[in-house]
Amino acid sequence: MTIAVYCGSGCGNDPCFQKAAESLGRWIGECGHSLVYGGGESGLMGLVAKNAKNSGAKVTGVIPSDVEFIRSRPQPYCDETVFTENMGLRKQKMFELADCFVALPGGIGTVDEISEVITLTKIGVFNKKSVLFNTKGFYDPFRTLLQKMCESGFLKPEEIEHVLFSDNLEEIGRWLA
Repeated sequence: MTIAVYCGSGCGNDPCFQKAAESLGRWIGECGHSLVYGGGESGLMGLVAKNAKNSGAKVTGVIPSDVEFIRSRPQPYCDETVFTENMGLRKQKMFELADCFVALPGGIGTVDEISEVITLTKIGVFNKKSVLFNTKGFYDPFRTLLQKMCESGFLKPEEIEHVLFSDNLEEIGRWLA
């Protein structure tokens, strides 16, 4: 299975975020999965890739050519690097390459990417599962927002059955299988 991971290009201010990224990367490799991610070696992104690679995973980085600071980053953990013209095509390429998606803690870009995946499955563009890796309840506010959308009649609970909030790798593995 090819797993796309979205996460911060920084490490955040709590060491538990780094530990989660390292654990997820190791789990991907140890379970025989492949990783597709945004390329580069910084932050949580680099920790996932380094640990996945060191645990035997094939690692593919997808990098937009039009963003210099991203394009110029090193990609030491990639077995393959795919360059796209822009960020929109980067997201599209990751959608194509991945069987499922995991969002570790991150910033607005991480939320944008996983939200689009959730939406595309909801509307039937593809049928792929999403996991919000809920380290220390990081994604609890997002879960609350989705529940409010359901309560308010803007979303049906069955439209987000493909979304899991968990930081338990055993549970995530069973759910993705």
